[in-house]
Order: sequence, then structure tokens, then C-alpha cells
Amino acid sequence: MSNALHTELVNFEALTESKDTARSNELARHVAMLFSLTSESCSDEQMDIYDSVLTRLSDMVEEEARCFIAERLCKLRRAPESTIRKLATDNIAVARPVLEHSTVLRDTDLEAIARSMTDDHRLAIAARVVLSEPVTDALVEEGSRPVKLKVAENEGAAFSDQGMSSLIDAAKGDEDLQIAIGSRGDLADSQILSLVEIASERVRARLIESDDTVGVSRLPQAARLAAQRMSNEFWIARYDFETASGRINTLARTEGLTEATLRRFAVEDRFPEVVSGFAFICDIGVEEAKHWMVRVDTDPFLIVAKANGFSTMTVQALLKIGPWRHRLSNDARIEAVARYEGMRMSTARKMLDQWQGRMAV
Repeated sequence: MSNALHTELVNFEALTESKDTARSNELARHVAMLFSLTSESCSDEQMDIYDSVLTRLSDMVEEEARCFIAERLCKLRRAPESTIRKLATDNIAVARPVLEHSTVLRDTDLEAIARSMTDDHRLAIAARVVLSEPVTDALVEEGSRPVKLKVAENEGAAFSDQGMSSLIDAAKGDEDLQIAIGSRGDLADSQILSLVEIASERVRARLIESDDTVGVSRLPQAARLAAQRMSNEFWIARYDFETASGRINTLARTEGLTEATLRRFAVEDRFPEVVSGFAFICDIGVEEAKHWMVRVDTDPFLIVAKANGFSTMTVQALLKIGPWRHRLSNDARIEAVARYEGMRMSTARKMLDQWQGRMAV
């Protein structure tokens, strides 16, 4: 099947000789449509073929055809990585849907685009459902006022202390930005005080409650809404674990898998590969691993890691990527590492054996 697919879709020599743009445009649309209908069932080899074909076609077709490709691919959980990255750095008409929706783009991709592309690209990134601290830092540092406002209004955006400090500095004299920041449910007390200091009288009146506490009544509701939106299933659905598992199996047969491999994947922000690699090394199911590595309760992950003798350095690295980058505070990570270091390997192994025994019944 893959050879037939390759033969049918990659006749670039004929396309180049004909110089028929309309034909190239039509072929690109057909390939994008075909892939969108079959993406969930594609093998790794077929995925690579589609990626190669679509990447090359995108250099040969007009903007309208590239827009079509972007629209067809942007919301797919499984999509060709090179093609998605190429579309994300195209003209904004092409890039916008990919930047706003594609879960194939990693945080490292988004941060680089935010720092190197246009404000329109940054606005598109700012509209994503989830934004990590490195990405919001880049948007706040590089973006114009509309970008900063869009990020401040995004409930799924996580801010570093420096990023929020910069955003509050930018809000001086800007009531709309002050209101957007003040409406967030994730502000620390010190950040609320800093905002009140620079807020106008009108904004300050909206921020200060009758009992002279700022924003306290908003926090529980905002936290509940955030928890609902950021459920375990929400995070699991964002990632392509199937393709990652194929890559991990291939890697295991060739180079082998080690903790160092997992740390490298962590640096590269490849969460699905981390999950699949962790499952492979620990001899547990990917289904169990992906559920244990998205939940706020990190104890199942810690127990499995301890039972398999993972180093503290590796555990620290894995607690900082994927959903945990967004769902765990720094204090929660520190506490998790402390619990990990206090665990006995023998106890962890007994607990893991009990779990696996129950799952086998």
C-alpha cells in the first residue's frame, strides 16, 4: 500500500515539467483531504510519506491551496510534523489555523515562532487553548499591546513570575490590560498588590472587594473552571501516543532506551515519546503510563519510577514537561521530588506488583 501511495502521490517530475499550478493545487488539496480522512489509521511509514509529499507540495502551490492544507490538518491529533512546522511559519493566512489549533507544534516551536515571526503570528499563538510559561514569556517580550492583551485574557495561559511582572509593567496607563490581568484567577498576592499600585481609580474599584481583599471571591470559581477545562482526558486527547510508540519501539530495537534518552526527549518537549519510553523501560502499558503522567496526583508515576530505579534528576526532568508543565506548580514539583527521595525502592516494587496483579485479573 505504501509503495502504491508513493507512486501515485509523488510524481513531482511530471508536475515540475508541466508547470501547471492548477494541477499542483488540486493534487495538494486531494492529498491533504485523503490524509485528514485516514490520519488515525496511518502507519508510521505512511505518515512519513504524507509528510514528505505535503512538505514538497507546499513549495509548489499557491497560498489558497496552502490555506486548504492548513485548515485540513490543523485540528488533527495525528499530523505530519514537518508539514505542520512549515505551515506555521508561512504567511499568516496559512499559518493562523495551525498556530491556533495544532497540538503537533511543541512549545519549543511556538516559542521560536513567537520570537522570530510577525505580530499576527504572535496573536494567533496567543489564542491557543493552552500556553506554557516559556511561550507566554516570548509573547509578552516580543508582542505588541494587542498580543499582550490577548495573552492576559487567555485563561489557559500560564505565566512565569517574570512574565507576569513584565505584563503588569506594560499595563501602566492601559486600563483594558489592567482589567484583563485583574480578571485572572491565578495571580499571586504580590502580583495583585503590584497591579493595584499601577491601576487607575476605575480599575482599582473593580479589583478591590468591600472587605478590602483583592480578588478572593473570584479565585475558587476560576480554579473550578480551570480544573474542568484541564481534565486528564483533555490532556490525553491532545497527544499522538500511537506514532510515538512506534518511534520508541524502533528506537528500542536499534539504539536502545535509557534514562538519558527520556531526558533528551524532555528537553525536546516530546511528551508522547517520554510517556511511551517510560512505559517501555518500566514494562507497563502505555494506557496506564499516559494516565499516570497527566494527572495532578503524581504518586503513581513516582512509585513506578522508584520501583525501576530512576534517578532524581530524571524524575525532576519529567515532572516539568507536557501537562505537568501546566498543571503542577513549582511547589508541587518540589514536594513530589521530596516524596520520591523519601520512598524505599522495595516498598515501591511491592506496590507496583500489587497494581499489576490486580490489572492482570
